[in-house]
Amino acid sequence: MNITILGTGNMGTAFAQQLHAAGHALHIVGRDRAKARALADRFGASAEHAHAASSDVIVLATPYDDAIRALGDVALPAGAVVVDITNPLTSDYMGLTLGHSSSAAEQISAALPGVHVVKAFNTVFAQRLAAGAQAGNGQIVPVFVAADDDQAKARVSEMARSMGFDVIDAGPLRNARYLEPLGGLNVYLGYGAGLGTAIAPTWLRQS
Repeated sequence: MNITILGTGNMGTAFAQQLHAAGHALHIVGRDRAKARALADRFGASAEHAHAASSDVIVLATPYDDAIRALGDVALPAGAVVVDITNPLTSDYMGLTLGHSSSAAEQISAALPGVHVVKAFNTVFAQRLAAGAQAGNGQIVPVFVAADDDQAKARVSEMARSMGFDVIDAGPLRNARYLEPLGGLNVYLGYGAGLGTAIAPTWLRQS
């Protein structure tokens, strides 16, 4: 796939590493053009805003507060598939600023009519993503995927599987209202409870 990564922080870098290893063609876009160019050079990617319009998937690897601005900067066409990995965290990372009646994913979708927003990867730490999908003891890190458009959900699921991750279909986009608190709990367990960033939530299946 042709994939654009918006953001050059820890999550953007981890995505670049894993997507490059999976053989995808990458485009890196960031507010700091020099940092985006350096990250692109590291993984044999381009650093041109124009490529986002023709990408199969756009990975939104920014904080929630920067998300709509970052997406607006690349002028996405109708039908673009955007992976929202954000959690609407408070400044101390121990709470959420949205919930119950909406979610970060739904707010982003409402701001970008015609764009297919897919909630995914918000329960995976950057360090866990960079380390890969194999969690040891035969366990594979899952990615929960929620979206209203089936084709967009399938495309993001394919991307996740190409990196080795398990995929759990989490239903429509409104179920991001459940996934974002789950992401918040993961942040608390990782940092507040001291379990570290190698953890990830999963759902047990009966064999």
